[in-house]
Amino acid sequence: MLFVVISTTLGALVGFPWTWITGSADVLYAIAMWIVRTGLRLAGIRVQVEGIEPINPAETYIFMCNHVSNLDPPILIPAIPRRTSVLVKKELFQVPILGRAMRMADLVAVDRRNREAAVNSMRAAEEVMARGLNMTVFPEGTRSRDGLLLPFKKGPFYLATDSGIPVVPVTILGSDSLMPKGSTLIYPGMVRLVFHTPISPKRFTDNDELIAAVRREIASALPPSLREANLDSAS
Repeated sequence: MLFVVISTTLGALVGFPWTWITGSADVLYAIAMWIVRTGLRLAGIRVQVEGIEPINPAETYIFMCNHVSNLDPPILIPAIPRRTSVLVKKELFQVPILGRAMRMADLVAVDRRNREAAVNSMRAAEEVMARGLNMTVFPEGTRSRDGLLLPFKKGPFYLATDSGIPVVPVTILGSDSLMPKGSTLIYPGMVRLVFHTPISPKRFTDNDELIAAVRREIASALPPSLREANLDSAS
């Protein structure tokens, strides 16, 4: 915790002025990724990344991942080739320093309780991706307590179909045992990140078909019991 406080403060002192002067958040993003990677190592968390090879760093993607722990974003985001924006619940933008950093890094606030605001968030996300940034989304909208995939929010999939940008399904395994939902403690251990083959939204005429395809891919890397239960719930 002390490392995070000190490094975040120093990072802000360097990254904020640089971003204000240059108009680019690349240095701020690089500092944040270093802090996250170092913090994970100090916590004894190892990340095994699989399937990343087909991902072209020169292309723009929407990464969609299952969500079982507060550790999921700091584990997933540093593993994504090139800079990514993230759809984040708007309450986090009210946290001092963190909120400022997220705005400067072009993260997109989502108000899940306000439909009009959610639509505006999707427009903001399109603008961010038009500038060449990836987008990272947890389509369940909240963490699952038992590993079963929750229903997916439709907004991120409209974002994919409207923009034509490919979706990369991602499965995260093991983070729930290192920091379960409701816990503030972090335990050391291994987490697997499985990147699946990009899915073009242009293949589908119906948004529900795209949702089902992404759900199947994410579920395919889960343990057999969870995989079967998730596929049954999607059928």
